[in-house]
Amino acid sequence: MTGELRLVHAHGDRVTVTDPATGVELLAYVYRPEAAWEAPKPYLHPMRTLAGDVVTDYRPNDHRWHKGLSLTASHLSGANLWGGNSYVHGDGYLELPERVGSMTHTCFDEVAARDGRAVIAECLDWRPHSGELWARESRRIEVHDVDHASGSWALTWTSAVVNRREEPLRFGSPTTAGREMAGYTGLFWRGPRAFRDGRIIGPGGEGPGLMASQSPWLALSGEHDGADGHATVVFAHAPENDHDGARGGHPAHWFVRNEPFAGIAPSWAFFDELELAPGETLTRRYRVVVADGAWERPEIAKYLEEHPW
Repeated sequence: MTGELRLVHAHGDRVTVTDPATGVELLAYVYRPEAAWEAPKPYLHPMRTLAGDVVTDYRPNDHRWHKGLSLTASHLSGANLWGGNSYVHGDGYLELPERVGSMTHTCFDEVAARDGRAVIAECLDWRPHSGELWARESRRIEVHDVDHASGSWALTWTSAVVNRREEPLRFGSPTTAGREMAGYTGLFWRGPRAFRDGRIIGPGGEGPGLMASQSPWLALSGEHDGADGHATVVFAHAPENDHDGARGGHPAHWFVRNEPFAGIAPSWAFFDELELAPGETLTRRYRVVVADGAWERPEIAKYLEEHPW
């Protein structure tokens, strides 16, 4: 890349990261509070390719609480930190504002750009609707590996969530609450409307049948509206996530759709609740690669091999 990434902090609102070589604003990290019913939480939107094409959606009319790339907790000990209606088995989705909580920005530990990276390190409080402190999160987002030759850049998202209650926190999903194949929770990406019917690609297969699958990475490639060409968004687990539970950890499964919208989440609790004891910490680290073009499986695998953790 040419020159350092350019980082601008509009205090109380957002942090933006721009590629100086192209002038493209790669992302905006928005942390100002928003509508209570949408479970206020920081999010990344817009996110753009190096060519300047947007690969996230914001407040779509089907799910106003979907905002770019964000960390969520759809079912947390009876609370909804995802936003919108809450799933209740036997009754479907109900408007229950007394369940909707928030993930609130409290401070930044670091906001800086150096050595070819931009860093946003933040502290957040997780609270139910009633307002008491349930968890504290330390979050670190790093933008790195801006590569004009391949038309790609990457970010690494690390979250460490500490249970501040005197009882366990139970992370779940609509599926753990009784709805089949709706295990969304954790890091969640909502793709742009044009990416509906996009191509879902995994290490050993492709298509919507990868819902609830387990693998170290998953990608979705879509074609833009308003501009020629495609983009590919890749999600990858860090090795310590123990995504398949092979080392005794809680297994992760992919929540992925390309209809009625494009979305990916490496779910913390697709089929079974994850219980976090008082004082204990849940840590997860992910890589998200944003690339111009419709990458094929070998290209994705080669990229991940050449950019080890």
